[in-house]
Amino acid sequence: MTIREEQELWEKQYLSPYASLSINSEGRDREEAQCDIRPVYQRDRDRILHCKAFRRMKHKTQVFLAPKGDHYRTRLTHTLEVAQIARTIARALRMNEDLTEAIALGHDLGHTPFGHAGEAVLNEICASGFKHYEQSVRVVEVLEKGGKGLNLTVEVRDGILNHSTSRMPKTLEGKIVRLADKIAYINHDIDDAIRGQIITEKDLPVIYTDVLGTSTKARLDTLVKDVIANSRGKADIMMSEAVEKAMLGMRSYMFGSVYTNPKAKDQESKAQNLLRVLFEHYDHHPEQMPEEYRYLMQEGGYSRERVVCDYIAGMTDQFTIETYEELYVPKAWKVY
Repeated sequence: MTIREEQELWEKQYLSPYASLSINSEGRDREEAQCDIRPVYQRDRDRILHCKAFRRMKHKTQVFLAPKGDHYRTRLTHTLEVAQIARTIARALRMNEDLTEAIALGHDLGHTPFGHAGEAVLNEICASGFKHYEQSVRVVEVLEKGGKGLNLTVEVRDGILNHSTSRMPKTLEGKIVRLADKIAYINHDIDDAIRGQIITEKDLPVIYTDVLGTSTKARLDTLVKDVIANSRGKADIMMSEAVEKAMLGMRSYMFGSVYTNPKAKDQESKAQNLLRVLFEHYDHHPEQMPEEYRYLMQEGGYSRERVVCDYIAGMTDQFTIETYEELYVPKAWKVY
């Protein structure tokens, strides 16, 4: 018996009857030999962790555009916090931690530079529209490994595609990540907003803090424990009505007080205009894109507009700015 088979047997004996067992996966689009050591979801987790798109998230905006400080969240640190929360819940409920972590690590791979501001402008520009969760799946199915993709399992791709509020994954592990994403960003965005002096802890509505807690640590503790307590022994992942209502209320407060606050968003229009200019440039000069993107048009059969969108979506904040400067700012005018 291989180590992988021992792990699969352990899952069958120990995990919840509602968990997704590695041995029962619907598989990959391209069949491949099994690993002797790692079950399929662990392999997916490793593939995501080692891919280029994962590394680029460290230089992509979470909420605050180009913040001056080392402790503000990026898209990567957000992803790691989601993975930590999701694994805590998955372990307590005896769900498949490898599947949970793979979904969590991959859920934001398709995010654009400059956060949701970038997503909004690409959705406006692209005739087919742009949603970061769809782009995350495109990253793992097509864009990584020179157009070959990562060949992930059906369950991981489903969880990545359906992690947003308006969608619902088919596995409980995917549902854990869907909730962990909200738990993470609501709380770390409050923390960053307080650090950025946009709000204070006292500004948070008492109607919500009375339920959730008056510190980041307390709120995380309340939310995570509530999910676990209300999901144990059930074929669903859920929260109590009171805690869920408070969480969604706090989310609405953040949209009104932080996510649309001019102090946090005063550079967004500049960033969006920059992306519009770059899109138009590469739409007219696709030969200037890297070879792997030209290959997608020439050999993959994808439209120029789709591939230009892929290229821009994959850029980091800083690379976007540097590319714009290289193309449009005369070097003699730069301040050195």
